[in-house]
Formats: sequence, structure tokens, C-alpha cells
Amino acid sequence: MKKLTVKKDVSCMACLACVQACSEAFYKVMDPAKSCIQIVEKDGKVKPNVCVQCGKCAKSCEAGAITQNAKGVYTINKKLCTGCGKCAEVCPFGVLVKAEDSPVSSKCIACGICAKACPMELLEVVEK
Repeated sequence: MKKLTVKKDVSCMACLACVQACSEAFYKVMDPAKSCIQIVEKDGKVKPNVCVQCGKCAKSCEAGAITQNAKGVYTINKKLCTGCGKCAEVCPFGVLVKAEDSPVSSKCIACGICAKACPMELLEVVEK
């Protein structure tokens, strides 16, 4: 299974380079609300929230637009997506995006763009 993971022994400095890389890759703008990775504060520490490929989005999709590929990554078929946003509502990490100005949702596909942008090398795409 291919996943984006957060290294445990490295601290996030909240520079938002990963957020910028993701939102620009999907939407061609720097907009944290359009990023499939979010920087949050939890227990006094700043950390990235990433998609763990749990599949809750797929289960909520009445159109059947979200499926798991051979590598274990859930992807959205833009031709089947109705843009209802239910997938974004059920995402436990708040990283599935339904932007108001987009007819479809977007989610992490473990492409690694955010990992390449992180100056702390905190993120990595791994095969599990």
C-alpha cells in the first residue's frame, strides 16, 4: 500500500511549503483551504494532517466516484464525481477538499509533491 506518512522524529515548523505545493498542484493557487494536507496544532505541537487512505470517503460516495487502486490509494474519478461534498464531510482528518469554485472534490493521491516541498523532510511516501 502506498501512503503519505509523517516522520515521528522530525518537527514541523509550519512553513506551509507542503500546503502550498499541494494547493498549487491541484488548483494552481496558494490557498490552504484547497490543500489535501493541513497543518494543525495538537497537544501543543504543530503537525501535518495527511490522508491515511482509510476509505471513509469511498464508503460515503453515492456516485461511486472514489475507488481504491492497486497500490491502495483512494482516487476520485472526476467524471463520476457529482460534487456533493459528502466525502469531505466524512473525512476524519479534514484533508479531503471540496472547493466552492470546483465542480468536483480532490484528495491526496500520495504523489509526493508535498514531501518534496518540505524543507524539514518531515513527509515521505512509503510502500507498506
